[in-house]
Amino acid sequence: MKYKDTYAKLAQFGRELLHRNSLVEGMPLISKYVKEVIQAERCSIFMYDFEKQELWTTLSDGVEKIKVASNKGIVGHTLNVKKPVLENNPYSNAHFLSDVDKETGYTTHNLITAPIFNSKRQIIGILELLNKEGGFDEEDVKFMIFFAHYVSGFLELTSLYLKEDSK
Repeated sequence: MKYKDTYAKLAQFGRELLHRNSLVEGMPLISKYVKEVIQAERCSIFMYDFEKQELWTTLSDGVEKIKVASNKGIVGHTLNVKKPVLENNPYSNAHFLSDVDKETGYTTHNLITAPIFNSKRQIIGILELLNKEGGFDEEDVKFMIFFAHYVSGFLELTSLYLKEDSK
């Protein structure tokens, strides 16, 4: 198991995340950790807005906020199938939104996504990593599932605070 030594670092990460009180404070920490572990170039964390039926990035390395309809893109596909997607040739995937690459000037060579579930087993977001040298594999999928579960409580709580603050 290539992530064996990672779990000690995960405990430290968890302690650091406990001291973050908002999405703005916690997202960069989540991104930094998961990118280091899986050795990906970029991370996006999409939150799911059920009422608007869209996914939007609270964090997206190197670009401004991205909004995607819940039935579009690989993140939308992840939302609808409710399971991770590993794609080492995204331009051949009918769900891939190449327009995002065109708009940002960034080229996606490979990607991996994992749904983030809340305590009621509803999807509240999608964790997405881009561009790992050599491509992503099944071990990466297993870690993404584990990590999405690990950070889900933080994301659920901070999302609830966001909704309360906007009332």
